[in-house]
Amino acid sequence: MEYWQEEIETMKRSDLEKLQVERLRKTVEIAMNSPFYGKIFKEKGITPESIKSLDDLKRFPFTTKEDLRNNYPFGLASVPKEKIVRLHSSSGTTGNPTVIVHTQEDLNQWANQVARCMYMVGLRDTDVFQNTSGYGMFTGGLGFQYGAERLGAMTIPAAAGNSKRQVKFIMDFGTTVLHAIPSYATRLAEVFFEMGIDPKKDTKLTTLCIGAEPHSEEQRKRIEQLLGVKAYNCFGMSEMNGPGVAFECKEQNGLHIWEDYVIAEILDPETLEPVAEGEVGELVLTTINREAMPLFRYRTRDLTRFLPGECPCGRTHRRISRFQGRSDDMMIVKGVNIFPVQIEKILMGFKELGMNYLITIETVGNNDEMMVEVELGEVRIDDFPKLQALTKEITRQLKDEILLTPRVKLVENGTLPQSEGKAVRVKDLRKNH
Repeated sequence: MEYWQEEIETMKRSDLEKLQVERLRKTVEIAMNSPFYGKIFKEKGITPESIKSLDDLKRFPFTTKEDLRNNYPFGLASVPKEKIVRLHSSSGTTGNPTVIVHTQEDLNQWANQVARCMYMVGLRDTDVFQNTSGYGMFTGGLGFQYGAERLGAMTIPAAAGNSKRQVKFIMDFGTTVLHAIPSYATRLAEVFFEMGIDPKKDTKLTTLCIGAEPHSEEQRKRIEQLLGVKAYNCFGMSEMNGPGVAFECKEQNGLHIWEDYVIAEILDPETLEPVAEGEVGELVLTTINREAMPLFRYRTRDLTRFLPGECPCGRTHRRISRFQGRSDDMMIVKGVNIFPVQIEKILMGFKELGMNYLITIETVGNNDEMMVEVELGEVRIDDFPKLQALTKEITRQLKDEILLTPRVKLVENGTLPQSEGKAVRVKDLRKNH
């Protein structure tokens, strides 16, 4: 089985680093054909022979989303167009989108990578896998589809939305594994209950693969409890193929980042110097197992940290913590740096609350003000004494966590906008934003 390679997953660190250096050299050789990197390598004297150790990576400049946009569509491709078999692109809302191209070998390797993740959490060819992700340019659909097929599981490419149909498929086809973004998983749980179905008793669901939006440990636990599943966190991004860059094992104590596919660095987003082991910084990735469009020192903007120590599962590939958010997701309110996931962590600690919330920031007079609206769960909207006490306690805990006092507004279940795609958690209405 190409995707289950025990010798690679449990390789000694020194051997893994040797493999990374070999693959980095090969990747440099491929990328010399790219108009973008060819020019940079020439200027900096970077050749495959000049790579002696992983330290040599410091000689490479960073690659950013802007580089991809400025060289749209094929300026970073390292192979001729006739070798390209697929193109994915991010939804660029302004200007050029970012485009990533793949050869057939790239797609084979990506399928193996995703299948490896799924195999790691116990999925087998006896499973029935239902994908609620969008297909098309978004990589979550096809990425998981090909990985599940490589594993030999029966796959249901249900695609995004139409929640009642999703539930029907889960019931009729005996779905055991679901891939969904966290906010949609909670929406599905609501639909089950609206339809009078208890997912814990009435379905065969055992496993949920979640990712694509930052979520707290509290939200994960709540999803597991609602659906009666084990939920495993997945990290991917289209620039690194898509899903499967890193994945939790059964220990659920951090995501193993597959270091035979990428070289990972965690750097201070301001100074771009490495942070101390265990400190939070920006994840920077270099692909070392891709032909059509290798990327070197790509700034993901995602904030995480390497988790110290070995994983009890026996895998030696380093673990990263769940993402705290993105350096460009950070809200600065009254000089305080805040991430939406900090607010979510507090809200999910209250069993009286539902799963949907919205943070609005606006300027009132000369002051920035933050309002946190959150849907109620079991509590009735007309139970004023209870609502008052609840609002007070939520406000207190939020102030302790984010160091400023937001206005908390509890609203009836189902009144905040529902999203079939990534949940919109923040509305910044300030004039200078």
